[in-house]
Amino acid sequence: MSTTATTHPVLVLAAPGERHDEILTPDALAFIGRLDAAFEPRRLEILKERRRRKDRLVAGTPLDFSVATSAVRADPDWRVAPPAPGLLDRRVEITGPPDRRMTVNALNSGARVWMADFEDATAPTWDNVIGGQLNLLDAIERRIDFTTPEGKEYRLREQVATIMVRPRGWHLTEEHLEIDGRPVSASLVDFGLYLFHCAQRQIDAGYGPYFYLPKLENAYEARLWNDVFLLAQELLGLPRGTIRATVLIETITAAFEMEEILHALREHSAGLNAGRWDYLFSLIKTFGHRTDFQLPDRAAVTMTAPFMRAYTELLVRTCHKRGAHAIGGMAAHVPSRDAEANSAALAKVRLDKEREAEDGFDGSWVAHPGLVPVCRDVFDGVLGNHPNQLDRTREDVEVAAADLLSVRRIAAPPTHEGIRSNVAVALRYFDAWLRGSGAVALNGLMEDAATAEIARVQIWQWLRHDRVERGTVIDLLDAECAALDAEDSQALVLEAREVFVDSALSVQLPAFFTCDAYTRHLVRRAPAQVNA
Repeated sequence: MSTTATTHPVLVLAAPGERHDEILTPDALAFIGRLDAAFEPRRLEILKERRRRKDRLVAGTPLDFSVATSAVRADPDWRVAPPAPGLLDRRVEITGPPDRRMTVNALNSGARVWMADFEDATAPTWDNVIGGQLNLLDAIERRIDFTTPEGKEYRLREQVATIMVRPRGWHLTEEHLEIDGRPVSASLVDFGLYLFHCAQRQIDAGYGPYFYLPKLENAYEARLWNDVFLLAQELLGLPRGTIRATVLIETITAAFEMEEILHALREHSAGLNAGRWDYLFSLIKTFGHRTDFQLPDRAAVTMTAPFMRAYTELLVRTCHKRGAHAIGGMAAHVPSRDAEANSAALAKVRLDKEREAEDGFDGSWVAHPGLVPVCRDVFDGVLGNHPNQLDRTREDVEVAAADLLSVRRIAAPPTHEGIRSNVAVALRYFDAWLRGSGAVALNGLMEDAATAEIARVQIWQWLRHDRVERGTVIDLLDAECAALDAEDSQALVLEAREVFVDSALSVQLPAFFTCDAYTRHLVRRAPAQVNA
């Protein structure tokens, strides 16, 4: 795939940082410029289509499997590409931000795969974005070892996890890079910088450039990524099909197009993942206007809920029908020094992973290295010496549109504790995110942006349908602000409160808290502009 689109210079609107010049090279920025020139108009169009589809759903258009793509679903002959080197056995995957400590800990954790997350687990400060790229480059070059001022050593082991990178979603921009007076797609920045610097290095090491793709809403968005891959491989001289990507099914609309998404990416596909927390967020956001889509307290919505079972079983069946890996959801517990609490938490993790393994998933996610042994033990017990369960086609599974939307079967009014918990978690996460941390330990769980998104949209929905009074939420917010201020004198209480009010208490629900919070609070531009 070639393009003749006119390219414009990339301007770096940030002060030079330590070693940033190793990532922001003229050739790397020119590569980003070529991708932008070719695909920015299509990116903007898919964002418009997201809004149009949202309006149609609000107006009453039913959500169903598309008749227009029924031939893709009915065709028994197509399959995705066979697993790439390092992606055959994915029984345990660990996720986390690409900061220096996490990079070493995740690669050494014993997991088969590490997803280096530039999206939900990273607050996109400029230093985090470019520092993460440097850490990945250093890890692949095996020069990332370091010792902390306290004397703790971080050293890569001989055998490390396969790296997959999750770039930011299509809806986000990188305000520190500008082309023709506008910011560049954050997706293309994260993807492009990693591919440019690390693709050939990974190939030389016997692996390849592998990715996770977030927040896709339909197969057209997957096709856009596929076209990005084709052009990027052509520009860098990489064989077609070198890039592989797993798509997170974490929007309700994508759940109705799983086969179409695999088909759009089939020569680059590495399967699908059950991104369950963002999936719940998407469900509430999409149908928040309807009284029959009111979920109970966040903690009461488990993976055994009928509509969640339908979603995960359909994902396994779809993947294995097409020769693709099905990767399970996140275990977010943080191991505790309290033996009793730790035992109870690990027991819950084990039950969750046993359900996934028995359902046919080929592997699953954990957020902490301490959970790797539990997840590995469960999948070892089911897989044995086999690398995956691709031979389990789950032809017994039949899922209708109504099954994916059967939220009313678990409907319940919110409790006071559920409301308070959502306020507390969202506020504390916003504070941490504004201070540069995207993965935050709260109440024994490693939380990322998805948790804050669920918490704030539930508050919005309960307010809209008079399940809670606005004054009650304000009182709880004031109390949690006071508590946060008392807990941490460095907390950005006023800024975090502002993000909460804007994202949870507004009349119109913002699609993501990250968009406005990023441009209003997180971007730190320097006056200098550097041509590339």
